[in-house]
Amino acid sequence: MMWEENVESLQIPADANTFEGFWRWLESDEFPESGRIDFLGGEIEADMSPEDLYTHGALKVEIVAVLVELVKRSGLGDVQSDRSRFKSPFARVTTEPDVVAVFRESIESGRAWLVESTRRKSQDRIVAFEGAVDLIVEIVSDSSVGKDLDRLPPFYARAGVRELWLLDARGAEVRFDLLVLQEGVYTIVPPDADGWRRSPCLGRAFRLQRFHQPPFPWSYRLEHNTPA
Repeated sequence: MMWEENVESLQIPADANTFEGFWRWLESDEFPESGRIDFLGGEIEADMSPEDLYTHGALKVEIVAVLVELVKRSGLGDVQSDRSRFKSPFARVTTEPDVVAVFRESIESGRAWLVESTRRKSQDRIVAFEGAVDLIVEIVSDSSVGKDLDRLPPFYARAGVRELWLLDARGAEVRFDLLVLQEGVYTIVPPDADGWRRSPCLGRAFRLQRFHQPPFPWSYRLEHNTPA
């Protein structure tokens, strides 16, 4: 299944409808260098449209900034965004999440690992995270509503992704769903009376705020604290 009007120019190999065939294509010189192309259980979903700056890009920058401070600079693990790839042969899925966080302990325990490039043989050429990564963030755009909210979560759950954040800033209110993996399915963490959502993965509570900031349309603040 293909999405967006610009995907007609893609030259998709005949065997790319299998996970193994898609991965061979991804590691080849023929794989496109732009756009987001995901594999979901036999379906190829391509989105070649640009990101909206203030309902997507600015929000992603804020999420990345906070997670880098909490995860990367603290030594807990690593945070990647923009063309970072996630892979799970078990769940038959590979995607480019908006943000992905992987803890050092998850790598050391073997729950998740780094995927080396088979095309670029030099040392430390990593093309993806594989396995049960700790956190994935998806920000909804006009072209990704059904995929982000409906189709992706079951694949991430099957892959063992511990926590999934789904954000949508296109409407009058910003949507922030914090989902936690429990017995193989995601459960939404409800906000408290003040709008805080607790992340078991990060051991903190989060609250997302949006403000008008002329001359720019929107500014975002991902607040966080340590619950008592």
